[in-house]
Amino acid sequence: MRNFAPGLVLRDRYRLKSVLGRGVMGQVWEGHDTYLDRPVAVKTVAADLLAVPQSREAALARFEREARAAARLDHGNITTVFDASITDDTCCLVMELIEGTTLDHLFDQQEDGRFDVPSAASVTAQLCGGLSAAHAADLVHRDLKTQNVMIRRDGVVKILDFGLVKFLGDMDPGLTMTGEAIGNIACASPELLSGRDPLDARSDLYALGCLLHHMLTGTPLFATDQPALLASRHLSETPPAVAESGVDVPRDLQDLLSALLAKRPQDRPASATEVYAALAPHLPSPDPRLALGPGLPEDPRRPFLVPQGPRPV
Repeated sequence: MRNFAPGLVLRDRYRLKSVLGRGVMGQVWEGHDTYLDRPVAVKTVAADLLAVPQSREAALARFEREARAAARLDHGNITTVFDASITDDTCCLVMELIEGTTLDHLFDQQEDGRFDVPSAASVTAQLCGGLSAAHAADLVHRDLKTQNVMIRRDGVVKILDFGLVKFLGDMDPGLTMTGEAIGNIACASPELLSGRDPLDARSDLYALGCLLHHMLTGTPLFATDQPALLASRHLSETPPAVAESGVDVPRDLQDLLSALLAKRPQDRPASATEVYAALAPHLPSPDPRLALGPGLPEDPRRPFLVPQGPRPV
């Protein structure tokens, strides 16, 4: 397995430029497609995972699963996959390069660290659009969190990283494959943490509720840096109402949030489409001036203008 470095060309086509981010599984690079002359993002597997036989098989299986899952999806709120290679020499996933910032970083640019209701509703609605496409393809994301949500400069929301994706037909109901750790439990559903029940789309809806609560209040649902305590709270503690953070939201929006954060999957909304419909009254009002041509400044703090509808409509 080759070592990845700036200037390396993969598959005689994709030149690596600089590292955009690192994780347990590997790195994401800014790259350049020399054949089509366009920027791309290239995800590579960490060399140390592939050097050890015990972890190599699991890492490659997970990477192949992510590539195949992402390739099945075609939606404006999901990162598009262009190419993939999983061989002894090259293990990479080539995707669209998104110009913008993660939802995690966008909190720092909000007044009081939180979003107003129309902005929070529109981010959530766009996530519903992407999730509806994944769920229609019998996929559960399982790792939806602020770091895996990208806000493009024109306001389009993109779901990243299907590395923990689960096919609904899989028999194993647990968190991950043997030896695979969940990336982050800040938005993990009770059934994901317990491994007791088969996962379905409603696990992602719980994570969606965690993100919506965070956007409305400016703080995570259960704010603690102790993983065991955080998991325990997801499993058994009643989620705090938004009003407990000193924020007023419409009653129906709080009711939706409470339903999304229900401990039992059967007590949550049935689908991302249902959640999208419930958010509709709180979306930003259309502004015809936005269609009058160039000249408007790009601003990642001014996002969420026209959420793409969910599937099925």
